Amino acid sequence: MASWAMVRFQLHNFGCRTNQAEGSALRQQLLAAGLAEVPRFELSQVAVLNTCTVTATADAEVRQVIRRIHRANPLCRILVTGCYSQRAAPEIATLPGVAWVVGNSHKHKVAELVKEQLGLAADLTPQAGDVASARVDVLVGELAAGFEFSPVPLCGNDRTRPTLKVQDGCNARCSFCIVPQVRGPSRSLAADKAVAQIGELAAKGYQEVVLSGINLGSYGQDLRPRLALPALLERILAETSIVRLRISSLEVTDLSAEILGLVAREPRLAQHFHVPLQSGSDRILRMMRRPYSAAQYAERLFRIHELMPHCGLGADVMAGFPGETEEDHAASLLFIESLPFTYLHIFPYSARPGTPAATEPAQVNGRVIRERCQQLRSLMKAKRQVFLAAQVGGRLSVLTLDDTEDGARLALSSNYLKVALLGHDPGANRLLNARIERVAGDLVWGTPEEPM
Repeated sequence: MASWAMVRFQLHNFGCRTNQAEGSALRQQLLAAGLAEVPRFELSQVAVLNTCTVTATADAEVRQVIRRIHRANPLCRILVTGCYSQRAAPEIATLPGVAWVVGNSHKHKVAELVKEQLGLAADLTPQAGDVASARVDVLVGELAAGFEFSPVPLCGNDRTRPTLKVQDGCNARCSFCIVPQVRGPSRSLAADKAVAQIGELAAKGYQEVVLSGINLGSYGQDLRPRLALPALLERILAETSIVRLRISSLEVTDLSAEILGLVAREPRLAQHFHVPLQSGSDRILRMMRRPYSAAQYAERLFRIHELMPHCGLGADVMAGFPGETEEDHAASLLFIESLPFTYLHIFPYSARPGTPAATEPAQVNGRVIRERCQQLRSLMKAKRQVFLAAQVGGRLSVLTLDDTEDGARLALSSNYLKVALLGHDPGANRLLNARIERVAGDLVWGTPEEPM
């Protein structure tokens, strides 16, 4: 049997917060199996890539990293897991250095698989003339209906704001989206487990936890008895001592009066909503199969702004969806300009194999898409500066981070702003009030005051 202290691994996460949470669990499982984590792929015997496949760019980034690892360390055995693996295992299996391709269907068994396969070797220390095995093990199957992968992210790499996945999969069928195919149906972590895991994180000293899911607003619909997301939030607040809870993303159709009222009145819930938009054109929204109109979306956002004027409000916006005309794009620009957004995630449309949008004949030229993205970014940059300036003279509740900027401790506010703290460094993982003094670029600078 191999000496597990000699088996070195390095893990790289791609993509969304849910994937980051699963990456934390993978790391925990590999460490629990006795492997030793190293900081660079050049030092590793096993490289684990936890992938995304939302866009063609995400796929290309994974392939680029695989090739870079193999060039730098030909002896390293590469394990590719996650959404890209679930979608395109044969494609990945042909890449140099890849030894395992493990879909989301079996991601929870990665550590067990690695231990079983590498445990067959009597000595895993590379020798001169060794080469990585040419055999590629592919493990991709049907996505289970159960919530098989429920991490508790407790290791030091999770820094100050761990993410807890409480929901996976999606039952929607947006015409551009590959996620339901690679994540399966919506399913939820049992409320008792979610509450217990938040309690563990609070006991470890974490001040903020981010709740994530692929379609978080559908949380609890598959549980028996059914349980809605507001009820889960209420339980977490009542039964744990966590100081701040942040909701990662919610569809506008899930922004109920109950959710908005709870966030508005409860100081332990971060005043921050990320609400995917995709387009401000009703025609494009219908083609995307999004279940709302621009007017319905606007009504919800204005209601949030009315209840919480300084709330952080973000959205995903897609440019260049097939059939998008200049008139559709102009409608999106006007719509976005009218809303109280504080940031946007702007994406060029990317055709995903097997989705209805990928077969549409009216694909938009790539140069046109890039120009539209740039126009959206310019508009949002101006809107964001207005929001940042409005914070000057006020106080924000902030959590200090591990990072610094020009020697100043960085913090994240309840309303999702990066704040650089002037004067004495309070250290990381502290919840404070900060009086905002000035704006510089995309940062606000503030003076720390009394603890919350």
